[in-house]
Amino acid sequence: MSPLKASEAQLFYANLLNKLTLFGFTVLIVAFVVYVSGLLGSYVPIEKVPEYWTQSSHNYLTAANIHPGWDWLARLRYGDFLIYIPIVILAGATIVCYLGVIFKFLKTKEYILVVIAIFEVAVLLAAASGLLQVGGH
Repeated sequence: MSPLKASEAQLFYANLLNKLTLFGFTVLIVAFVVYVSGLLGSYVPIEKVPEYWTQSSHNYLTAANIHPGWDWLARLRYGDFLIYIPIVILAGATIVCYLGVIFKFLKTKEYILVVIAIFEVAVLLAAASGLLQVGGH
């Protein structure tokens, strides 16, 4: 039995995902160091964090005067919100990888896979934008 070989698109996706996750992890470490070092002040005072731990996310957001969704972008000057940047990088890595393989699929004339990848990107972007809201949280 011969070993299976990965396609060019699979290798591209895997290599890009590896690079993006390493980059995201590096940014995560830097953001954490900035937060714990106090280089940027915290939006939520560190002494209040333990009292928020026991609350639901809704109650925490209300008590801390934080709005759900993309409101964090306006608060990037605070160390505790800086951590959102690597989260976005890591969460968005799949979208970037799908966008990349679309061109690989076009090159190999795998048009069904192009359509599937475009739908994947559209659904992921709609979910990230907040347009798709399902569930109770």
